[in-house]
Amino acid sequence: MKKKPKVVIAAAQMWPRLVFDFEGKATVKECLRLPGMYVLFRNDEAYYVGKTKNKLFTRIRAHACRTSDRYYHFWNYFSAFVVPDAKHRDEVEGILIATNPTANSAVPKIKKIKLPRIVTAHMKKIRQQSAAMDE
Repeated sequence: MKKKPKVVIAAAQMWPRLVFDFEGKATVKECLRLPGMYVLFRNDEAYYVGKTKNKLFTRIRAHACRTSDRYYHFWNYFSAFVVPDAKHRDEVEGILIATNPTANSAVPKIKKIKLPRIVTAHMKKIRQQSAAMDE
């Protein structure tokens, strides 16, 4: 049986921004040599989701080392996800943006599933009952 290719083939999770300042950054460059998605974090909160069709290292390093970069001052950790197939990058980016309130202005290209009206009505009733009990 033929194996299905993976969408995400590797991940670097919560690496400190400082890895771009080390003498051994050639090793980091090698680890992040493929294209994919990345998330910049301010402490443990997602700040920005990005993607690159080129090397992850080059794109994230630009955010880390270029003082004129829009996000330069606002993050200290990052996670990177190697997504070699270009057709999957938009989907992965959409998922990451949809699950993390970030500084992105991009809108995920994912159809939204609205909460059914009966559920929202039931939730409203529960909130109103709870508020009445608090009085």
